[in-house]
Amino acid sequence: MRAVVFSWLLSLVATMPSMAQTLEFPSGFAVRDIAANGATIHVRSGGAGPAVLLLHGYGETGDMWIPLAADLARDHTVIVPDLRGLGLSSKPSGGFDKKTQAGDVNGVLAALGVNQADVVAHDIGNMVAFQFAAQYPQRVRRLVLIDAPVPGVGPWEEILKNPLLWHFRFGGPDMERLVAGRERIYLDRFWNEFSASPERFSEPARQHYAKLYALPGAMHSGFAQFAAFDQDAIDNRAFLARDRLKMPILAVGGQKSFGPMMATVMRSGGDNVTEGVIPDSGHWIMEENPRATIQLVRDFLAQ
Repeated sequence: MRAVVFSWLLSLVATMPSMAQTLEFPSGFAVRDIAANGATIHVRSGGAGPAVLLLHGYGETGDMWIPLAADLARDHTVIVPDLRGLGLSSKPSGGFDKKTQAGDVNGVLAALGVNQADVVAHDIGNMVAFQFAAQYPQRVRRLVLIDAPVPGVGPWEEILKNPLLWHFRFGGPDMERLVAGRERIYLDRFWNEFSASPERFSEPARQHYAKLYALPGAMHSGFAQFAAFDQDAIDNRAFLARDRLKMPILAVGGQKSFGPMMATVMRSGGDNVTEGVIPDSGHWIMEENPRATIQLVRDFLAQ
């Protein structure tokens, strides 16, 4: 029996890096494009059991979640969209405030017949997840927010002063022309500067995401995600003036990035916040320490 279990663990460990390198979801995952809230959202879904929604951030797409999705699909229904304007989702002219994108998420779940889900998010996905939880609290069982602040929540104005976040105000047509054809150069800055170990963000992954962000309208949409932060802060402060998030929240930071600050931020917006830290990792938790991330998320969802 021990030999069988050990063999299975070895096969799982061997599979995870392969999936991360190839950036392909397991064969059992369905792929569909769902019309929702004025956008067409590219969605992968697979597995069976309680639903888990995975929301990605900037510099990546839903593909970042492949190792976690493959693990959770053993006993969950896993739903992985690309945010509007990014990846293989449509590139509409507007709607990049996170309140609108929460409506995208609601439409996706409705189309899939899912009434309630655990939500796991990273980076800009955190901001969409926060608004989704604020607008549709009955649809969120547990919430995991990983390594990025939420506009208007906690010490937002102080966070904005960090020089590493220069890109929050970088955008507009001139910047789009400067970056056009140089998407890889631009994105490498984020992958390198926000990593504890840049080499862990693999060359195949860099090539994969650079091609997706070079698609027509993708960089415009990326800049629009940041340009909406002022409106996002207004929307989040309006919510917090009348309510707070009540569902259990796991606030996770990379040890060499936000670390325990994530929990500090989220205690300004939620009543039931647990702190989590991914060791030996910067911002890119799924690339830098996927095993620790998967274990932390799985343990929280199982509570």
